[in-house]
Amino acid sequence: MTNQSQISPKPSARLMLWTFIIGGVGYFIGIYTLMQDPPSLTWAALLAVSATGVLSFFRHAVFNRSDAVHGGWDYGQRNNFQIEVGLANLAWGVFAILAIVFDWGLAAVAASFLISGLYFLFVAIFVMVTPDTRQRGLGGLIGITVWGLMMVAMGVSGMLAAG
Repeated sequence: MTNQSQISPKPSARLMLWTFIIGGVGYFIGIYTLMQDPPSLTWAALLAVSATGVLSFFRHAVFNRSDAVHGGWDYGQRNNFQIEVGLANLAWGVFAILAIVFDWGLAAVAASFLISGLYFLFVAIFVMVTPDTRQRGLGGLIGITVWGLMMVAMGVSGMLAAG
């Protein structure tokens, strides 16, 4: 077993910061491009869904110990469930890429926002109803809730624009 004090939370914190920045840029691109004729979420999905999904995969799966220390729930060993969470992030990121590359249409790309957003909202609800929420403070809970709502709103807007 590795001592928690030997594991740095910095790699995870940096990946999380880049995830927020890239995701936010993608989201605001989506606000603009969804109002164009024809509406599009291509670049928004590549950044806000795919890039954040891939970065989150690396944070949860590759840097899983750093992420556990950063979140305050390091168990002193690899946590396979955390790696599974990373794979879920990777799955919706790859789905968005496939929807774009294979031209499945705006509805499929919008669905990638819905999938991602619903996941974050479900996590937020889980944290709210779980007595031991040491892994997230109030700021983290607000952040994940707002991000989930934003992603769902973009997904719904994309579905409406798709017809």
